[in-house]
Amino acid sequence: MIRSLAVKLTLAFLAVGISGSLLVAAISAQRTRLAFDRFVSQNSDNSVVAVLLLGFYEENEYSWEGIEQWLNEEPSLSFLSRLIVLADSNHKIIYSPEPGQVGREADASDSGGGISVIHDDELVGTAYLSGSAIPGESLPGFSPESFFLYSVNQATVLAAIIAGLLALALGILLSRALTRPLRQLTLATQEMAAGQFGKQVDTPSQDEIGKLATAFNRMSKDLAQASGLRRQMTADIAHDLRTPLTILRGYTEGLRDGSIKGEEELYELLHLEVVHLQHMVEDLRTLSLADAGELTLSCRVIDPKALLERAGLAHVVSARQKNNSMEVVAPDTLPSVSVDVERMTQVLDNLVANALRFTTEGEIVLSGTNQDGTVTLHVADSGTGIPPEELDHIFDRFYKVDRSRHRDGQAQSGLGLAIAKAIVEAHDGTISAESTPGEGTRFTIQLPKSPNPQIS
Repeated sequence: MIRSLAVKLTLAFLAVGISGSLLVAAISAQRTRLAFDRFVSQNSDNSVVAVLLLGFYEENEYSWEGIEQWLNEEPSLSFLSRLIVLADSNHKIIYSPEPGQVGREADASDSGGGISVIHDDELVGTAYLSGSAIPGESLPGFSPESFFLYSVNQATVLAAIIAGLLALALGILLSRALTRPLRQLTLATQEMAAGQFGKQVDTPSQDEIGKLATAFNRMSKDLAQASGLRRQMTADIAHDLRTPLTILRGYTEGLRDGSIKGEEELYELLHLEVVHLQHMVEDLRTLSLADAGELTLSCRVIDPKALLERAGLAHVVSARQKNNSMEVVAPDTLPSVSVDVERMTQVLDNLVANALRFTTEGEIVLSGTNQDGTVTLHVADSGTGIPPEELDHIFDRFYKVDRSRHRDGQAQSGLGLAIAKAIVEAHDGTISAESTPGEGTRFTIQLPKSPNPQIS
């Protein structure tokens, strides 16, 4: 299958050109041969034709009977059988390639252009060019040379017209075949402009147009998914904002009308709800900056092991409270990385907090390895794990694996992993997850090595 539009167009033009040239050559050759036969019959040595006809006349006992059979069977005069009109001494047509002419009288005024057949100084017959000896069909003023050129020019014009029509027909067929995907793309684009996302077009070819259609299908699918995620995100934001606002409104109304007395526990609850709202707003702001490509990073070179130890130290107390062990396993020879320490610490804190949330009486291991061109950081736990059908969605915004436990006293917005992904990708890195239900989950962060090995 041809995968290049340029090659297809080249072959299409070549096919049109070759077909047109062959058609012109075939028609011109045929018409030129007929014109040349006429020209030869008019402009050849008249004495030769006269001698041949006189020879037949004498051998046939001075009679023209059987001339038609003789002309048709004589190879050297086969062209004359199609072009010559023969009249006897009385100018009566005795042979003509055109039916219904035998017996008619030839045009005597045109006899000067005929070939006279003389026997014993007596005119016994005259040969004319077919058509010029027939009354009403003569071509006065046409010399053999001019008639030959006229016929050739006529053949060329006719061939050019037919070739042009053929080229037009082939061009229409080829253009329709080439532009059909473009028309589909145009219609699909118009539907997409009207807000109908997800429209797909056929991709029968693998050329540039086929690749464009494939890219369009992928873009349309992504836009449909993004539109769905946007609607879901709006619903999730409204839901997550409604809960703390409802709690705050209920307690504040009770405090206002005196039905609820102010106590330390109540104030602590109100504070937690406000912190939850504050974290959600800050997370949304961080994501909006990342989407706009305006997430500011204050990068400096640092030992990745120090990042892991800082994250482990921040959560070691929480780990002990849930009877979990916290361990950092990384060689001292890890290459340095250039990162925004606060942002990357935020990523590791989020991963470790998630590990603690779903791990009880287990272990959490923070490790680092050195690979070609990259430094790989791991956060692994022995917790409940993530179901396979949900693993591909954990980095989606507002996605919570355990929705029944998402309000467990800690301010959670469901944006933590989405923010972690945005921050890692802002550092030209990647983040992924693998999990086995009942055995645990491991997050992997890959960051490029710092071109400057000096640690600040």
